Amino acid sequence: MDSSKIGIGVIGLFMGKNLLYINRHETAGSEVRAVCDVDPERLKANQEEFRVPFATTDYRELIARSDIDVVGIFTPDHLHIQMIREALEAGKHIICTKPMVNSLAEARETCELVKRSGRKFLVGQTRRYVRHHMEAKALFDSGKIGLPLMAEASYVHGDIWKVFDRGAWRYEVPQNMLYGAMCHPVDHLRWYFGDVDEVFAYGCPGPIDPRYPQDQFPNAMANLKFKNGVIARLLQATGVVEPPYGSESDVMPMEGVSIFGTRGTIANYHARYFEDNFRGTYRVVDFSKSEATADFDGKEYSGHAASVLRYIREMEQCIWNDTRPQVDEVEGAKCIAVCSAIEESIAAGKPVKVFNDF
Repeated sequence: MDSSKIGIGVIGLFMGKNLLYINRHETAGSEVRAVCDVDPERLKANQEEFRVPFATTDYRELIARSDIDVVGIFTPDHLHIQMIREALEAGKHIICTKPMVNSLAEARETCELVKRSGRKFLVGQTRRYVRHHMEAKALFDSGKIGLPLMAEASYVHGDIWKVFDRGAWRYEVPQNMLYGAMCHPVDHLRWYFGDVDEVFAYGCPGPIDPRYPQDQFPNAMANLKFKNGVIARLLQATGVVEPPYGSESDVMPMEGVSIFGTRGTIANYHARYFEDNFRGTYRVVDFSKSEATADFDGKEYSGHAASVLRYIREMEQCIWNDTRPQVDEVEGAKCIAVCSAIEESIAAGKPVKVFNDF
């Protein structure tokens, strides 16, 4: 291992395995030096495959190591807050998979802890680092879509029983999908439009898989009003059968997003807009789909290898240049605050204002 590089320790080798690929990039400014997982076989296999010097089933041993600068937290959602506390107390920077935490109270605590620590904190909201989403955002930022009027975003993860089969904690704990799933489209639209002022939401249970508690909401819809005046709707559909032609199809992709503007429209992998202000000639743009197959390999974990590599590189630059990640603890907290308001709106049956004062 190269002592001049930033040392990374990864807790949780399911989604977290994607960080280990940095060890195969000789030009990277960081390297994974320690791994932790509760499954000894998975731990041993990944340590050997990626030539990681240290492996443990006790995450506290990893956090305590002096050669670790950044702790990657890729454990079940409900474990994040305690690991965040301990990693920051030990003086480590943090990369934390989404959802950052599981409640508004935990989000506020995280912001306070990071502020006091002076460490860097990056939330792994992978959509911001996927090529076709980056291309769509760049087109929007260019002004070619015009003034945004309304939008919609979705997270359609059908056949959820396949995920349950890989990780029983999701129905045993259970995972709160209003955070674990809804955070995807929430952060996606916050990337475009910033702070959300108010939400109104409905949820329904998921009898398609009886293992998931029927008092929880794997399926939900929410209307959002942003502070800049844009209105939007969100769809979270995780307790459903996968739509026709799969999660990367044009019918209904897993990570859907549409932006409707005064000069054009973005719809998932495509956009159409006027070349000039006189609405005389349309132009159609198709965004890249090349990463979809590479990111979803159909093996033990269909992850986001390309996206994760991008945000590791961003974290390197933030540490070296003392800058903030684009999805820092405040951005992460504001996403959680929207999810919290959605949860509250479903329970109350009325609109709920979103807390943004982090």
